[in-house]
Amino acid sequence: MFEPPASALVGKGVRFDPIGGMQNHTAELTRALDRRGVVQTVLTTRPPTAPYFQRIGDHARVIRVGFPVRRFRQLYAPQAAIIAPIVAARADVVHVHLGEDLAVLPLGAAAARLHGLPLVLTVHTSLRHTLAVSDLRSALLKTLGGPIERWGEHSAEAVLVITPRLLRLLLADGVDENRVHVIPPGVNPSLFEGPFEDPFAGIRRPRVLFAGRLAPQKGVSTLVEAAGLLKDPSAQVLLVGDGPERPKLERDAERLGMGDRLHFVGFFAHDRLPAAMAHADLLVLPSLYEELGTVLLEAMQAALPIVASRTGGIPDVIEDGVNGILVPPGEPEALAHAIDRLLADRDLARRLSEGAQERGKDYDWEVLAERVIKVYQGITAGWCLAEECCS
Repeated sequence: MFEPPASALVGKGVRFDPIGGMQNHTAELTRALDRRGVVQTVLTTRPPTAPYFQRIGDHARVIRVGFPVRRFRQLYAPQAAIIAPIVAARADVVHVHLGEDLAVLPLGAAAARLHGLPLVLTVHTSLRHTLAVSDLRSALLKTLGGPIERWGEHSAEAVLVITPRLLRLLLADGVDENRVHVIPPGVNPSLFEGPFEDPFAGIRRPRVLFAGRLAPQKGVSTLVEAAGLLKDPSAQVLLVGDGPERPKLERDAERLGMGDRLHFVGFFAHDRLPAAMAHADLLVLPSLYEELGTVLLEAMQAALPIVASRTGGIPDVIEDGVNGILVPPGEPEALAHAIDRLLADRDLARRLSEGAQERGKDYDWEVLAERVIKVYQGITAGWCLAEECCS
């Protein structure tokens, strides 16, 4: 999935749950590759108000397909099945970004094989190893998507994973180590060059920030409960984002009497997120499961102290007591205790802030995009030799 325009983050667009770490990842990677002259065609879904066709930079174009229905990924697959082979005819590589979408890998693989092209697979959320089953939808995703993912990991010419944890799991599953590469998401440092106006004028400090989709995976209900357990009566919890769980979270907040300290501020366009972080005191990511969480990398760039769940690949990035605090997922008491520690101990908050800023230097798209290009170059050279297509 790909970054939507700002107009799709309000009104009817919100119902389509249009933005998250994966969308930001694909958009920033596209821009970084474009700056290096890589010609790209991005095929993705179309939330309301998004144009069907869009130029990105000098060498990239985005084609959006789908119908105005909220479920089943807007039924984009039938249209994509027609368009993907057409645009792949002029490509050198097909790069599939896999999240919680069962159609994208078969569609991309079919287009690649039709034209004899190498396939690159980036696993943003492993349905086999990371997705936690909590309802019928997640059970179906794991049951149906797990085998699809496994097939892709064993058949793609290159598999990009965003954490060392998933690398270890794939190697244990027998995936050829020469085909798996750890390339995490990145951050565009220029977005964090302030100063920034306060987007939360009128909300007092200290501010505890969550930024992300309001979906069950993100564990925001745990944060809502934790808000009622905080010792500092002045602490304000800001939820930046929107999504399918918002009505339930609003009811929970009202039931718990959190109306005076819990603020639903809605979606922020990606380029506004640095301002939100610049005027917060710490960031919380209480996910129940998470491959990594791009917002953590952005918070480190902003030198924010972090409290995050000890789940998935998060411990590969957040070292407890060095650049953040890790807590068990789904435990409001533990989450509240960690937040209280950071709000009460400014020396600890400062040390974690410094540690976060130092670690954040490892996640610059300008460096990471070069690593993606090297993967492309490696597999296209090898592919040409295998197919005897080099002169």
